[in-house]
Amino acid sequence: MTQEHPQDLVAIDDLPFSRFHKKLLVYSAAGPFCDGYVLGIIGPALAILSQPLGVTPVWSGLLGASVLIGIFVGGYLFGRITDLVGRRMMYTVDLVVFVVLSLLQFIVTEPWQLFVLRLLLGVAVGADYPIASSMLAEFMPRKQRGPALASLIGAWWLGYVAAYALGYVISVTGSSSWRWMLASSAVPALAAVLGRRNLPESPRWLMSRGRIAEARRVVSQHLGTNVVLPDEDTGTPTTGSRRALTSPGYRLRTLFVAVFWMCQVMANYTISTFEPQILQAMGIRNHMLFAAVISIFDLIGIIPAILLINRMGRRPLLNITFALSALPLLLLAIAADLPVVWIVVLFIVFAVVNTAGSILQWVYPSEIFPTQVRASAVGFGTSVSRIGAAVGTFLLPMAMADFGVSAATIGGAVVCLIGLVAGLVLAPETRGTTLAEAAASSAIPQPDHEIHATEKSQEQQP
Repeated sequence: MTQEHPQDLVAIDDLPFSRFHKKLLVYSAAGPFCDGYVLGIIGPALAILSQPLGVTPVWSGLLGASVLIGIFVGGYLFGRITDLVGRRMMYTVDLVVFVVLSLLQFIVTEPWQLFVLRLLLGVAVGADYPIASSMLAEFMPRKQRGPALASLIGAWWLGYVAAYALGYVISVTGSSSWRWMLASSAVPALAAVLGRRNLPESPRWLMSRGRIAEARRVVSQHLGTNVVLPDEDTGTPTTGSRRALTSPGYRLRTLFVAVFWMCQVMANYTISTFEPQILQAMGIRNHMLFAAVISIFDLIGIIPAILLINRMGRRPLLNITFALSALPLLLLAIAADLPVVWIVVLFIVFAVVNTAGSILQWVYPSEIFPTQVRASAVGFGTSVSRIGAAVGTFLLPMAMADFGVSAATIGGAVVCLIGLVAGLVLAPETRGTTLAEAAASSAIPQPDHEIHATEKSQEQQP
């Protein structure tokens, strides 16, 4: 139900990008930075810890997949918990867990100990995904919502790249350098805890729980006394039940999020986690250095994607990046005896394009589900996506041992093509919509010319 407001009042979706929004964006992004760091640091660490810990190929696969398994559990459980108890409390607690578990990695003496710690770290990572994305989506104006949510993935990749870069620097310090690598994730996690502790609860979540007065106080204090919240998601589920994700209005959206997200992370993790080993198997000396250099381009791919997400739209960006991600992996598989420079270039192309598409992992589920189940939707997508990623990461070392390095690149290409099919059939377009409009179960994607007309009329309004 649309509500009329006096001329001097401003809807939360139409606010300018304020100092508070910038602060929220920075502290929300701190969590994904830690997530990316935790996942990235295992790559250079695995290249060193195998001998001192007596790591077999099976344990190598389990250690690479451990965080992914934990993310499956954390995303599924804590997405639902975040919808029930609110965003603010979970916003800090999960990063405190990060600090403790990161430091404990320094003293492990057996592969199983490291597996358990990284499994629990994965639970904390999975918990942060729905918390950070829901918090940001529910505060951001419509024009900044897409780029802001995309920036969370940028922060994730910044943490991932920082882990590889620091891992390379630390690796030259000796056989125990892997301990310092793994424990170093406590530093950014502690900084994030300190930054997040004073942020408010989401007013949209408060409204969805019937706490209207509290929601208005948050809006008045942090956004302005003339700011109003819209009537929340008329016609959407009011119980917050996870069953709403498979209801007739949302089941195709749930399927879409699960498939495209799983394809993106499976292709990425099966390649990136063991990139130093893959490069070494291709005969490249200084494979650690080349892996660190390639990881920098993971971050570079985020920049044009953030700039294009509003101009190009979500759907075209998703489908184009899936198609272009498959191409370099196929070439790596079928082209024999490539020079080193071309091998590195193809890995760089994959890194740039795959990460460009990855910005939609938190954009789509945060936009196309209502407040009552938004965190549950992000958590569900996170969990399902990690099933494929964990399986791929576990199997890759054994597949490379039995079938050669081409097994990794062919498998990655096939997964990208499956994601492309899902995007072509199921992907909606949410550019230019309010959060409530994007999440409405009856919403039908607008053709591009109608979206442009809507955006133009909005720009002409005073």
